Amino acid sequence: MKQTTLGSSFSLTGKGLHSGCQLTAEFCPAPENHGYKIQRIDLEGQPTLDCLAENVVATNRGTVLARGEVKVSTIEHALAALYALGVDNCLIKVNGPELPIINGSASPFAEAIAAAGIVEQNAEREFYVVKHKLEVVDEESGSKILILPDDEFSVEVKVNFHSPVLANQYASMEHVSEFAKEIAPARTFVFVREIQPLLQAGLIKGGDLDNAIVIYDSPIVHDQLKAIADLVGVECPTLDTYGYINPDPLQFENEPARHKLLDVIGDIALIGRPLKGKIIATKPGHGINTAMAKDIRRDIKRQDIQCPVYDPNKEPVMDNNVIRTKLPHRYPFLLVDKIIEVAPQYIVGVKNVTTNEPFFQGHFPQEPVMPGVLLIEAMAQTGGLLVLGTVEEAERYSTYFMKIDNVKFRQKVVPGDTLIFHVSFLTEMRRGCAVMKGRAFVGEKIVCECEFMAQIIKNK
Repeated sequence: MKQTTLGSSFSLTGKGLHSGCQLTAEFCPAPENHGYKIQRIDLEGQPTLDCLAENVVATNRGTVLARGEVKVSTIEHALAALYALGVDNCLIKVNGPELPIINGSASPFAEAIAAAGIVEQNAEREFYVVKHKLEVVDEESGSKILILPDDEFSVEVKVNFHSPVLANQYASMEHVSEFAKEIAPARTFVFVREIQPLLQAGLIKGGDLDNAIVIYDSPIVHDQLKAIADLVGVECPTLDTYGYINPDPLQFENEPARHKLLDVIGDIALIGRPLKGKIIATKPGHGINTAMAKDIRRDIKRQDIQCPVYDPNKEPVMDNNVIRTKLPHRYPFLLVDKIIEVAPQYIVGVKNVTTNEPFFQGHFPQEPVMPGVLLIEAMAQTGGLLVLGTVEEAERYSTYFMKIDNVKFRQKVVPGDTLIFHVSFLTEMRRGCAVMKGRAFVGEKIVCECEFMAQIIKNK
């Protein structure tokens, strides 16, 4: 799948939930591998901030990013819309310390993205594939985020506020196609009992009944209620019974749970890649959401690419017989057993390392280790199959090394290991020359990587 960006720019204007300032955010197309970035155009030098989990500095009533003196808050609704609608690259320019809250949901962002359109780019999209259970638990609050392996991105949320109005609720999104209609319209919410402490903490200065669901669920004296109404700038309501005090009815019976799901998506967007996995969130909040995102970011930074998924039960794209028709190598130097995936920009190959490999007789008799030079050769043969896929009558061409750079060996390869090779183009083919990046994996770990240049030449 290819990366995407916006078809055109668009702007949204509204109050900041916490600052109360009038703000304008402009969403602009961005180049490949750009990701999400926010630019503070009101500050000197117009600094830019990467929307990544390691830049999260606060999570009280919203997710706050900062690097040095540059800070932006209330980013989660916009990022949820971009992430769920499949936009990979976007530059957001804002003229203040947060993104506008508008109506408290992600719908204004989702509708504007749909109107601007989404265009495909040339670079391949890199997913974060969940291959085993991931879990973050907050024992004190009872909050938990669990992510399980799945072929798609889906989210389930369970909330419990121990409130007579908002007790147990459940919401789910089985596929991102549901987001715009079922999740994006869900508005943020607040309890009346929380408003005064939040205002005293310098938050929600821009909050009102137009951008948040307000829940009355515990007794409050009239004078205190009037003081809150004066602070917010609304007429003091008459509260005879517990419930939702907004003049507009709920859009969904479980709207608060759906909004919590929306927040989960916005915070998980901070991993910087589309995720393949099923998220199950119990009593989620920005703190635990971003804690999970930080864990995933640490895993991504340990190695820039995950090991490709290898299902030995699946039919290969090329078996050994097909490979032999394309490569001139033969025993004992054919070092690729099968190809399991081919795309325009990359290829994935497999080699099963057995104790019968001839090189183990001398390397080394008492401690068999696959020579590093043969790991590079195996990646080059895999890359050769990628390059030969660009020409007709591939059997009439041969591939030759021209240069090898930035070789790194990270772990020894021994009998019994299954090597997975991922080889990708670094540049476009020019005059029969290709610059490629090769990585060899055993399990989930990179054992070797290098960059190399190869040239295909027609055989005489």
